Amino acid sequence: MAICLLVRHGRTSANADGILAGWTPGLGLDQTGMEQAARVAGRLADARLVRLVTSPLQRCRETAEVLRDGIPQGARPEVETEDRLAEARYGAWTGRLLKELAEDPLWRDVQDRPSTVTFPAHDDHEHESMTAMQARAVQALQEWDGRVEAEHGPGAVWAAVSHGDVIKALLADALATPLDEFQRIVVDPASVSIVQRTVTRSFVLRTNDTGSDPVDLSGLTARLAAVGSTGDAAVGGGAGQPAPRT
Repeated sequence: MAICLLVRHGRTSANADGILAGWTPGLGLDQTGMEQAARVAGRLADARLVRLVTSPLQRCRETAEVLRDGIPQGARPEVETEDRLAEARYGAWTGRLLKELAEDPLWRDVQDRPSTVTFPAHDDHEHESMTAMQARAVQALQEWDGRVEAEHGPGAVWAAVSHGDVIKALLADALATPLDEFQRIVVDPASVSIVQRTVTRSFVLRTNDTGSDPVDLSGLTARLAAVGSTGDAAVGGGAGQPAPRT
């Protein structure tokens, strides 16, 4: 019953230039990406994050560090690294222009049948299947979520900083959506999505939020801490989240 904020890293020059970065080393945030990360940090400053976990790749680590620095001193969690939240291993697709990849026959499978896709091997870049990418990320999310709840109780809030395809795959799993349909989900740079896992199902509370309002989950976290969650949905839609603290 912990609450996970899935934060995509801010923009990079590869994003701006239409390049599939993958595990390309030394690729950090560009100026726009730093500004995006700062805006997200402002939105999450009062979210009371108890853990801050990130992909090891530079663009995510830089985003996570900006998020950490936006939290009041004395309440800042350490930035912790989780390899399973890292970008898909695109193999021979790494570092190539998306407009060129769109001419590759594999492109249609990535778009329409991603569960069948294993990216082509390359001497310098590891490759994997998209199902393997999703499986490792889901396992990581489940393990960290359980750890957070065990250490901090129901309703504790933590953040995972990751990549577009990885977060889309995590949201597809939370929505019980087949991987072959995950391209329907949009996850922009520096967006916030929110997932709450329970013993029976996951609830997706927010997706691709790139707004400016503070992310305030205090009412929800207080309710979960007090009464927990059965995993049952409110029939008819319920009355919405409790009012935020003032």
